[in-house]
Amino acid sequence: MADAPGGMKRFYAILIGVAVVGLGVLGVLLARPKTVSIPANVTIQASDTAGFRGYIKGSADAPVEITEYADFQCPYCQTFDQLQLPAIKQQLIDSGKLRWRYRDFPLQQHTFSRLAAHSAACAEEQGKYWDQHRRIYDGQQDWAETRDAGPTFRQYAGANGLDLGRYDTCMQTAKYAGRIQASYDEGVQVGVTATPTLLVGGRLYQGRLDSDAITRLVDSLSTR
Repeated sequence: MADAPGGMKRFYAILIGVAVVGLGVLGVLLARPKTVSIPANVTIQASDTAGFRGYIKGSADAPVEITEYADFQCPYCQTFDQLQLPAIKQQLIDSGKLRWRYRDFPLQQHTFSRLAAHSAACAEEQGKYWDQHRRIYDGQQDWAETRDAGPTFRQYAGANGLDLGRYDTCMQTAKYAGRIQASYDEGVQVGVTATPTLLVGGRLYQGRLDSDAITRLVDSLSTR
C-alpha cells in the first residue's frame, strides 16, 4: 500500500506528458494551412474581370498582341514556357514588337491546374506573378503527381518572398476562382480546345510553335 502514492504520481506524470504531446500535435495541425481547392464553373461576377485582361508582358504600344491559352499542368505548356518564351521575350517583347497576354485555360483532366493558376494570381497581388508563374512551370514534375500540390505552391511563394499570411488568406478564400473561370470561358468562346493555343491576328495556332515561327508571324503582321 505504501507504493500507491508513487505509482499514482507516475501515472499522472505520464498522463500529463501524453496531454502535452497531444496539445503540441494539435497545435501543429491547427497551424498548418488548410487543404485548398479552387472550384470550377463558378458564377462570374463583374468584379472578377473589371480592369483585367490577363497577365501581360510587353508594351501597350506594341503593334502585335499574342494571347496564350495555357494550363500549368500541361507538359507542352511547360516546354513552351521554358524553351520558347525566353527567346520570344528577348527577340520580340523586349524590342517593343510584341505584347504577350497569358490566359489560364485549366483542363478538366489536370487535377491541380486551377490551384496552380490561383496560386499565381495570389502572387500577382504582391507583385510576384511572373516569379510564381516561372517556379510553378519549372517545378511541374515535382507537384503534378503529388496528393496535394498546395504545400509545394506555398513553398514557391515563400521562396519568392511573398507574405505567406496574405498568400494563405488569398488561397483559402479562392477569391480568384471567377477570374480563372472567365479566362477559361473566353478560351472556349474563341475556339480553344487544347493547350497551348496561341491567338494571333484573329487566328488560332495550336501545337508547339517555336520562337522562329512566331518571329516570322509577328514580322508579317507588323508590316501589314
